[in-house]
Amino acid sequence: MKNKLLFALTAIILIGLLAACGTDEASGDGDGETYSVATDSNFQPFEYKNPDTGEMEGFDIELIEAIAEESGFNVEFETMEFDGLLASMRTSKNDIGIAGISITEERKEFIDFSDKYYDSGLILAVPVDSDIESIDDVDGLKVGARQGSTSNDYLKDNTDADVEAYPEIVTAYMDLERGRLDAVLYDLPNVQYYISENASDKLKTVGDVMEGQPYGIALPKDSELVGPVNEGLAAIKENGKYAEIYEKWFGTAPPETE
Repeated sequence: MKNKLLFALTAIILIGLLAACGTDEASGDGDGETYSVATDSNFQPFEYKNPDTGEMEGFDIELIEAIAEESGFNVEFETMEFDGLLASMRTSKNDIGIAGISITEERKEFIDFSDKYYDSGLILAVPVDSDIESIDDVDGLKVGARQGSTSNDYLKDNTDADVEAYPEIVTAYMDLERGRLDAVLYDLPNVQYYISENASDKLKTVGDVMEGQPYGIALPKDSELVGPVNEGLAAIKENGKYAEIYEKWFGTAPPETE
């Protein structure tokens, strides 16, 4: 009886530890190596945890799964904050990182990237009754961004705004709705998605799209997976799988440059 009780308690503890670290079940056909993929838990529509199933979903999730299937390896997701994700690539804690990560020259100094898979940029979100018309109007105002993101860097390098950096960008959007911020600067597709799904009567985008940096899949420096990832990405673009995933999550066919 004591042995059975001890076994049950041990199983409960192990399950709790696995849940705490944010690791989901491995995805793949069971053949080949399994690699850990660092990702975000709330960057819709690229990646997020479905509240009903507890499973990771989104464009990035299906993309890396398709690449893995094409290249003959499996993936296991681990969710974390964005700045922690970049650190995990730098220290090789995880094998792959995907979370709408902009390819920048600064980041390429300490991590490797795949070929680009999505063209993005930064856009300013403001309340619908705001007088702000562009990034030129934010000096001296309180503007939200995400910790470790290119939007945070852009605001600090190009404006005199009072920058408030958030671990979760959704919190910034909510603070903007509540009047705690004057604006939020972040990635165009995520800003558009949040407004259309949650705040179409409260928030709007203004000004031009800035930076225009593409997204890439991140890997530790000199990773042996750069080749297989790029080959898999090229293959799914060629066979139509990329277009299928893109249209599912963005409602339109990908631009020809994709």
